[in-house]
Amino acid sequence: MTQNSANLDLFSPYQLGPLQLPNRLVMAPMTRNRAGDGNVPGAINVTYYMQRASAGLIVTEGTQVSPRGQGYAGTPGIHSAEQVAGWKLVTDAVHAAGGRIFAQLWHVGRISHPSVQADGGVPVAPSALKPAGQIITPNGMQDFVTPRALETGEVKGVVEEFRRGAANAKRAGFDGVELHGANGYLIDQFLRDKTNQRTDRYGGSLVNRARFLVEVTEALAGEWGGDRVGVRLAPTNPFNDIADTNPAATFSHAVSELARFGLSYLHIVEPLPTDPIASGETPDIRFFRRIWRGTLMGNKGYDFARANAAIRDGGVDLVSFATLFLANPDLPERFRRGAELNAPDRPTFYAGGAKGYTDYPALVS
Repeated sequence: MTQNSANLDLFSPYQLGPLQLPNRLVMAPMTRNRAGDGNVPGAINVTYYMQRASAGLIVTEGTQVSPRGQGYAGTPGIHSAEQVAGWKLVTDAVHAAGGRIFAQLWHVGRISHPSVQADGGVPVAPSALKPAGQIITPNGMQDFVTPRALETGEVKGVVEEFRRGAANAKRAGFDGVELHGANGYLIDQFLRDKTNQRTDRYGGSLVNRARFLVEVTEALAGEWGGDRVGVRLAPTNPFNDIADTNPAATFSHAVSELARFGLSYLHIVEPLPTDPIASGETPDIRFFRRIWRGTLMGNKGYDFARANAAIRDGGVDLVSFATLFLANPDLPERFRRGAELNAPDRPTFYAGGAKGYTDYPALVS
């Protein structure tokens, strides 16, 4: 909840539900395609997350809740016993280093390809609409395919996949979960009207398009309690060929529905000036501060000065950093000292191996 004071900054502690965060720097979820065979987290992932345990909170990379929810090679899952055991090694290491960590639960929907589907079938989505563009596959870049629209009776099965993922996250020792409702993946596909052209109870009206988000959130809160569940939304991000004709109306309704669950936080990927908005108000972070009474986390291109200013004026409670945390495993200490930052090595982002993942140097004490 907002703690508006000119004395607050990124290094101020924060009470996030039952968790006491030592600072307000959150490590944002970042897909890096480095899971091992069977999409199981391995030793390299243990090292990576442990190195960044000084974050107030770590949110993991997107973690698919079912084989059908996978979109890319090398992304970890949380639907098998082996995956749960791999994640337990990660959470144990982060906790031993004094950190706190949430699992981001993910289903990519149509942003997939038969080559990464366990049964070789087409991906599923709210509607049978082919995304524009291509996706990287084990055989190189390939065109997206037309997905299969989920039958009404199938949707509850996908909700159950999320619920099982949440239960598995608890078994793996996480401190909570974040629902990935952003960036053109399955939750977002149901929410936004470019990708949802259904005529059943999951399509059409704002109430219907938000229904899947609400049902999944309810399932996660049933496993964890609302104060251990966060939700990430990206109201205007066009990534993965997605858009909405009136994102302010769509997402204000979605957020009003989420308010009943007493969530840990709402995590907003903020608009860029180039994001398309057909009509209505731009749903920027100030928009969400007006309509959300709980903890609000901002994300999108923050640096130290902008993050501190946003916290001091009460615009956000927490700020998540992505590539800055990738390149600077000790980011809080570097910010504290005003030290030079390592530059992210972009060609290695998805390359596999330690380079550009666990080999970024920390400060010499």
